Amino acid sequence: MAQNEEFVVGLDIGTTKIAALVGKKNEFGKLEILGMGKAPSPGVNRGVVTHITPTVEAIREAVKQAEERAGVVIREVNVGIAGQHIRSVQHHGTKIRDSFEEEIKRADVEALREEMFKLIMQPGEKIIEVIPQEYIVDNEVGITDPVGMSGSRLEAKFHIIIAQIAAVNNIRKCIEKAGLEVLGITLEPLASVEAVIHEEEKEAGIALVDIGGGTTDLAIFQDNIIRHSAVIPFGGNIVSEDIREGCSIIRRQAEQLKLKFGSALASENLDNEIVSIPGIRGREAKEISVKNLAYIIEARMSEIIEQVYYEIKNSGFENKLIAGIVVTGGGAQLRHISQLFEFITGMETRIGYPTEHLASGTEEITSPTFATGVGLVLCAYKMKERQDKLDKEARGEKAHIILNEKSQKKTEEIVQPVVVEDETPEAEAEIEIKSEKSRGSFIERLTNGVKKILEEDDEN
Repeated sequence: MAQNEEFVVGLDIGTTKIAALVGKKNEFGKLEILGMGKAPSPGVNRGVVTHITPTVEAIREAVKQAEERAGVVIREVNVGIAGQHIRSVQHHGTKIRDSFEEEIKRADVEALREEMFKLIMQPGEKIIEVIPQEYIVDNEVGITDPVGMSGSRLEAKFHIIIAQIAAVNNIRKCIEKAGLEVLGITLEPLASVEAVIHEEEKEAGIALVDIGGGTTDLAIFQDNIIRHSAVIPFGGNIVSEDIREGCSIIRRQAEQLKLKFGSALASENLDNEIVSIPGIRGREAKEISVKNLAYIIEARMSEIIEQVYYEIKNSGFENKLIAGIVVTGGGAQLRHISQLFEFITGMETRIGYPTEHLASGTEEITSPTFATGVGLVLCAYKMKERQDKLDKEARGEKAHIILNEKSQKKTEEIVQPVVVEDETPEAEAEIEIKSEKSRGSFIERLTNGVKKILEEDDEN
């Protein structure tokens, strides 16, 4: 396998699957998925690692498949995090600069962001992500990027994501035991936003709903700023559990029934549609009405959507979401799910496919199921770009200092100071006397020389 430093890897640790996606940006800035691997995740429940060993084995399997298909060696991954332990808060940060004349550098902005990680949290919690919403420079509000501006007071409003320390440490432990390094930890709904939502939709106002196996994640954007995020502890697995109990069948059959014949609206199905389920160990087959199946699914999905709608109303941006709702994740593959969202919320709804930044992809990759995985690859690129900008600025600052030092040294070598030992009037008078004495002695020598010549002539 050839090592290629230009690719990045996103690792989606979900309740139903663990997926590893290897991506690389082409010359047009579009993302190409070089390889993908996936494995079942029996050690994860509602987005939280509950059993280390099977999770590590699943990560190894998914990464191995991705390596073989992409022809690369994977060293580090950007991993997603979700779960009902996730919460978010808003916070205001301030930094007083030494000089108001110097330009604000990216290092100043990053230093203010890093300060937010030092906030005191509740016992057992830690900050995993700090997202700037807007900046304020000397009371001038509404600034999206203050780099290059002048000012003495730099302020910012931040959206801070908080998680349980134990949940974060368990994810890190699984990654390290699988022989990998953690590039970063990204909140999964934010990763899905990168994959399925356009910048214009973020500006207009939109709510992303990612229906996964164990959780349903929500992220609200308006004016290109994240306004609210939440994790609802219900997903597709609880729907399958309802089908299993309601139809008296095993879990595997319930999952297949949901995927092949499931619908989120009972009114859209005919009364005479029947599905036959094979009996267990030679028992008689069981017949299930597709409409009754839809009633079970609709009841649970309505409950999930009502909780999503409560979070949207609680955010205060219900009437500002011009672009409506985008539904993605495995649960978005349910038939008539968008119609049920529109019926309950009254907001325009579409299904989100992760094709916004993809150059090309197979039908499997472009499925809403892999929206988080594609988004994690895109977020990994953003992390590297942000670090590259900081490194470039630091190198430029260092080069500027060295250049100034060299220039100063060269100037000192060329311009040597003239040292005057004594500039007093007495010294000037002494110099004039010496000059006169030198002149007198010269005339005397000349006169003596002439006299000597005349005397020699007389003798001759």
